[in-house]
Amino acid sequence: MRIIAIPTEIADTVRSTGKAPVYGHPSYTDVAKGYGPCRHCLRAFRAGEESRTLFTYSPFLSASEVPLPGPIYIHAEACSRFDEAAGYPEDMRPHPVVLNVYGSGQQLLEQEHVDDGRAEIAMGRLFERVDAAYIHVRDKKAGCYDFRVER
Repeated sequence: MRIIAIPTEIADTVRSTGKAPVYGHPSYTDVAKGYGPCRHCLRAFRAGEESRTLFTYSPFLSASEVPLPGPIYIHAEACSRFDEAAGYPEDMRPHPVVLNVYGSGQQLLEQEHVDDGRAEIAMGRLFERVDAAYIHVRDKKAGCYDFRVER
């Protein structure tokens, strides 16, 4: 499985312009009050220590013509993009997530809630579906998009 964080170009654009790419909405930067993760490096924010930038992003930009924008955070300072081959992000293991399995485009096929840190096991099983194209990992508490998983 490949873990797909948001593209570096998106993070760099938000940091340099103060606006969300595609939508042009202003971004907002403040000291982290929650754990995160940064959608670029997929590390949890150190609450009270690091600054994070909030902006509007659609995780379907490359998968469908129909956008589904929502709020996401990145580190306010530049960070390295998560390595796609690095496996499930360690900082994400303790956090409950929702796995949304999609077919081609934006067709939601199945949804699974994972509360025990065993998201990789669930994703392996979900990818047994021949019609599964990708999985979106979302935070179970806030509902926001964290990252994409591909075969």
